[in-house]
Amino acid sequence: MPKLRRLAFAGLLAAAGYVLWQAAVYWRQLLRQPRLLPPSLPEELAAHQRLEMKAEVIAAANLLGGIEARRLPNGRQKLVLCAGRRNFREPWARDFGFASFGLIDLGQLQAVKETLEVFLAFQSPAGQFPVKIHSTSVLNRYLHSLLDREQPNHAPLRAKYKTAHNTISLDGNALLVIAFLNYVRHAHNEAFVRVHWPALVRAINWIEAHALEADGLLHQADFADWADSVARRGKVLYPNVVYWKALHDLAEAAHRYGYPAAAERFERRAQLVKQSVNAHFWRDGLGYFVVSRQFDMLSSAGNLLAAAWGLASPEQSASILAKMDGFRMANPVPTQVTHRAYPARFIALENRLSGIGHYHTSAAWLWLGGWHVIALTRLGRLARAEELLYRLARVVVRDGAVFEVYDPAGQVLSSRWYTAEAPLTWSAGVLTHAFHVYRRAASYTIPTNPQTQF
Repeated sequence: MPKLRRLAFAGLLAAAGYVLWQAAVYWRQLLRQPRLLPPSLPEELAAHQRLEMKAEVIAAANLLGGIEARRLPNGRQKLVLCAGRRNFREPWARDFGFASFGLIDLGQLQAVKETLEVFLAFQSPAGQFPVKIHSTSVLNRYLHSLLDREQPNHAPLRAKYKTAHNTISLDGNALLVIAFLNYVRHAHNEAFVRVHWPALVRAINWIEAHALEADGLLHQADFADWADSVARRGKVLYPNVVYWKALHDLAEAAHRYGYPAAAERFERRAQLVKQSVNAHFWRDGLGYFVVSRQFDMLSSAGNLLAAAWGLASPEQSASILAKMDGFRMANPVPTQVTHRAYPARFIALENRLSGIGHYHTSAAWLWLGGWHVIALTRLGRLARAEELLYRLARVVVRDGAVFEVYDPAGQVLSSRWYTAEAPLTWSAGVLTHAFHVYRRAASYTIPTNPQTQF
């Protein structure tokens, strides 16, 4: 018996030694990673005098800086757009979907195409796209961020299909469809559509399976959409607006590329979803689309996208924008997430413990500010759009980068346990797109290169 105990003790010592050795190897590798440096300012910045142009140059540089070659499991490399560098050095479906608008405005068609190809390569047989494609674990990323080290990017990319809350996210699928069709419109790449048309149909069919009632509206779980620190379940405005846009664009593409049966089907579905969004979420007495039957606050994401993309009528859009002005949702930084906070019990515990419970409520995000500018521009309110662009520009130039999120006082959101991403390519891409949309409407010359002066 003593001999057996000695053998067991020796085995435990060996196991402990192995664990300690592995830990030492890991920490040595982590500490050998280069230190994270603040985003560098573009050299051409000094050539511009106007604040707005300086901000646009910074946003474009931040966006382009997120493009890098990453290795796939088969050993091949593809260009991808990473969401950031500190916390999110990996392609996210949602982030890329929005950022792709700015990439296309900058003529980065190859990077858009190859990032789409990576997501298509990881699409499930049922049609689901990954939430993100990554090569490091959550803990590994957090430790690198906490110690101000660059995220490693040498391992092959792999897919993740569920959120950090173990939920299914619907908006990423729709945003990739939207990004795909926006790319082919600008690249005139009909062959790309022909090759991947079945994948687009599978993607939309997968989303459609989450429409559980005859009204065609999607149902989601808690912590499932972009505001993933909030328990919003059932029929929620934002994912249904994005779903409508994907259906609308897919119907147009089906007409353009000779799929008449699909065009008719997607048109019918888009019309049903549009009618249902109005019936379920619009409140005449409030003058905006509510978040859900449970939450009646004005949420920027769903309302601004409905106005910018044309789901909302001109009268509804004018009412939404007036209400946002009345609630001062663009002050001091455009634009605040909601005009009123969700009850604390619906906010994820980790956000409350980290001191960022307001991350998806009273905090401001520049990607929302970009769509705010686009919605104003679409309605012809160019003076107000220019005012918001100036406020956005002032923050970007002040900080030297497009940060992830800002506190109610207009400063970069930060706590003991959390540091906002900088730059965030999602916001940099939408801000870049907003500058281009505004200038097109105002009949200014649009540079095709961030170094172009005007």
